[in-house]
Amino acid sequence: MSEPAWNPYDRNCPSRGLLDRISSRWTILIVGVLAEGPSRFSDIARRVDGLSEKMLTQTLRQLEEDGLVSRTVTPSVPVRVDYELTTDGRTLIAPLHALEDWVVTHMSQVDQARHSAREARA
Repeated sequence: MSEPAWNPYDRNCPSRGLLDRISSRWTILIVGVLAEGPSRFSDIARRVDGLSEKMLTQTLRQLEEDGLVSRTVTPSVPVRVDYELTTDGRTLIAPLHALEDWVVTHMSQVDQARHSAREARA
């Protein structure tokens, strides 16, 4: 049996949902943290400023569901839970890091363009 032809340009293709998930700012930032190695929930929350507990929980669950993040529970008091990128998840590091680098490199020009556009509308 051959692999399906995934096409994110087709609105009915499930690949579009995956594209939405991996292009989310929270996914990009969480993958950036996990690229450095396994992390606990509280460590991720501390590193990603502005990320609510609810969104962190939701995003980690979705990434786990997609096979991009693994969750390891270590019985202890209190219970220790670590999150780590899977082999497939690690393949996201380079493209998402490139996107993050692009944003940092070009933010001044984008900021200036936004400023100019606001002035032109005023």
